[in-house]
Amino acid sequence: MSQTNSNVSFLERLESVVETYKLNINALQKTQLLDYLEQLNKWNKTYNLTAIRDQEQALIQHLFDSLSIVHPFKKYFQTREIAQPCIMDVGSGGGLPGVILAITLPEASVICVDAVEKKIAFIKNVAGVLQLRKLRALHTRVEELPEAGMDIVTSRAFASLKDFAILSGKHVSINGQLVAMKGKKPTQEISELDDTDWVVKNIETLMVPELDAERCLVWMQRKG
Repeated sequence: MSQTNSNVSFLERLESVVETYKLNINALQKTQLLDYLEQLNKWNKTYNLTAIRDQEQALIQHLFDSLSIVHPFKKYFQTREIAQPCIMDVGSGGGLPGVILAITLPEASVICVDAVEKKIAFIKNVAGVLQLRKLRALHTRVEELPEAGMDIVTSRAFASLKDFAILSGKHVSINGQLVAMKGKKPTQEISELDDTDWVVKNIETLMVPELDAERCLVWMQRKG
């Protein structure tokens, strides 16, 4: 990434957010995060990967927002002594949060799933450019995949909790978790889970620097 004043500012702000989140990532990973953002903005001009086209807003609403789940995920894996975790990102779009997890949790195998071919083409390109060897991208509908045995299946603005559980639950290992990124606490969506095999285990509040909006992480496990 070229060192313009804007990019230096982005790096300084990224470093501040990394410190706030207590993330142990190195200089290469920080560069990869900013390079990913640059690639996303570049491709977005032609392929309409996300609705956010302003690079400033993308930094906050995409990068900082996705980084907010890294520490909770890492803590979960450490607590359960999962050394090489497997994560699936459903409805990944432009790779959010899947690519961010692949960069910041290099020990993890990450699969991004999306039904839109151009978005998967972008993620595959990013995996090559950033040399993310444990990142895969699949162009398909998640319900059409065979059971995947993931430690965590996650989503960001993919569907309601009920639909997420019904469509993606089969891909979670016996002791794994469904984890949904949400805005405000989705009280109505939680009540709709009564019709599924899943129950909310924990709702974790996320504080995203520079973002004036509520965020939470909804952890779900199988009933019983």
